[in-house]
Amino acid sequence: MDAGFNSKEKPHRVRRCLLPGKCGSHCSLGLLSIFFFGWDLAGFPFSLLPIPIQDEQKEIVLCAIRTCSRLFGSLLERGELFVGNLPLEEPSLQESYSAEDKYKIWMRHRYNSCVHCLGELMGHESFQVQESALCTLMKFVELEAKHPLVKNEWRFNFPRELLKVVVDGLIPVEDNSSLLISRFQEYLEHDDVRFFVMKSVAENVGSVMPKTKKVLENVNLLPPCSFCPFCLQEHRRAFERMWLVFLKYKLPGSLYKKVLVILHDSILPHMNEPTLMIDFLTVAYDVGGAISLLALNGLFVLILEHNLEYPDFYKKLYSLLDPSIFHVKYRARFFRLLDLFLSSSHLPAYLVAAFTKRLSRLALTAPPDGLLIVIPFICNLLRRHPACKVLIHRPEGPADPYLMSEEEPSESRAMESSLWEIQTLQSHYHPEVSKAATTINTSLSEMEDDLSELLELTAYEIFDRDVKKEATEIPLEFQQARGLFGKKDDIFAEYFTLG
Repeated sequence: MDAGFNSKEKPHRVRRCLLPGKCGSHCSLGLLSIFFFGWDLAGFPFSLLPIPIQDEQKEIVLCAIRTCSRLFGSLLERGELFVGNLPLEEPSLQESYSAEDKYKIWMRHRYNSCVHCLGELMGHESFQVQESALCTLMKFVELEAKHPLVKNEWRFNFPRELLKVVVDGLIPVEDNSSLLISRFQEYLEHDDVRFFVMKSVAENVGSVMPKTKKVLENVNLLPPCSFCPFCLQEHRRAFERMWLVFLKYKLPGSLYKKVLVILHDSILPHMNEPTLMIDFLTVAYDVGGAISLLALNGLFVLILEHNLEYPDFYKKLYSLLDPSIFHVKYRARFFRLLDLFLSSSHLPAYLVAAFTKRLSRLALTAPPDGLLIVIPFICNLLRRHPACKVLIHRPEGPADPYLMSEEEPSESRAMESSLWEIQTLQSHYHPEVSKAATTINTSLSEMEDDLSELLELTAYEIFDRDVKKEATEIPLEFQQARGLFGKKDDIFAEYFTLG
C-alpha cells in the first residue's frame, strides 16, 4: 500500500460485484477475507457501505451490519485503527504521515462513518434491523473499552461518545422505542454501562424532552430502576441527577402516574439524598385525584425515614376522601396507606372521628366490593380509638350535626354525630354487606379484622362467588300444587299435568 492510497479509487468495481447477483452476504464475507489477507484491497469494503445501508431491502441492510460488526471488531482487537486525536481525513493524506498511519487514519474515519450509520439504523422501521444495529454498537463499546481509541490520563477508559450514540438512538423524538429499550436492559447489568448511561441521559434529556411526549415515555423506560442496590456513591449520584433532571419537565398525566407508582420502592431508596424529592411529591400531593393518592407512598417514605414535616398533612388526606376512592385503580394501595396513617394511638379523637364519619357517609353510595372494605376499616378504627365508640351508642337526633362539606376535620363536628349510616347498611341488598354492618350491634372484639384479602376484592370476584354458591331449597307451598290451577278436584287436573 503506497502513501497516496485513497478510498475513492475503485468504487465502481465493488458496486458491480455486489449488486447484480444480490448475493450481498457472500460478497461481503469474501471481501472480509480479502481484507484480512491483504492491505492492498482493504479499501474495497467501505465502498459497499453506502449501498446496503441506504438500501430499503432489510436483508441487505442486515448483511451490511453483520459485515461491519466482523470487520471493525477485528480491527479494534488487532489495534489497526488510529489511536489518539483523529486528524481530518483529507489533510492527513497530504501530510508527512507514514503509509501505515495514513491507512489507520483513513480506517478510523470509515469506522466513525459506520458508527454514525448504525446510530441512524436504530430508528429503522424493522425491529430486526434496530436490534442488530444496537447489538453491533454495544459490541463496539465493549471492544473500545478494552482497546481504547482515545488514551486518557486515567487508567479507566470508557467510550462515552460511542455510548452517547446508543442513548440518542434509544430516545428518538417521534417513535416509541420501548421494545428496543427492553432489549437494551440486559446491558444495564454491567456497572460501567449503567453508570455512563445514567450520565448520558442526564446530559442529553434537556435537549429532547420539550419536543414530544414520545421522548418522555422513552426516557422513563431507560432509567435502570430494577438494578439495585447501587454499591458506589457516584452511581447513586448519577441516578439521582438523572431523575431530578427528568422530573423538572411537565409530564403527561399517564406518565406522571407511572413515575409515582415506582417512586417509593424503585427510586427513593437508591438516591443519595431522597429529601430532594420533597418538592416534587408535595406538588403531586396537592394536585388531587388519583395523582394525590399515588403521591402518598413517596410522602410516607419521606415522613417515616427522613423526618419530613408536612403541614396540614391530615387535612389534605381528609380531603382525598370522596366517592371516587371506591372506583380508582389504586383503591387497595390508598386504603392500605390510610390504615397506616391512622394507626397511631396518639392521634386526637376528633381527627379519627372525622375520618370515621366521612367514610361512613361515603359508604351510602359505595359499591358492594367497596363496602366490604370500608365497614371492617371503620370497625378497626373504633377498636384502636375507644373514645370514638360514642359514635355507635349515641342515639339519633332530629338532624345530623356532621358537616360533610367542611374541609377542616376539627370543624366537622364529627364527635357530635353518630354512625347511623352503618345501621342503614344493615338493610343492604347484598347479604354479605348487611352481615358486615351488623358487627357494630355487638361489642367489638379487641382483635382487628384482617383487611389484606378484602383490599384486593373486586366486584367480579363477588359476582363469581355468588354465582357458584349452592342455593338451598326453600319451601314455597305447604301443599304441592296439582293440576293447572292447583286445586285437587279441579277438572283441569284430569287433562293437564305440571311437568
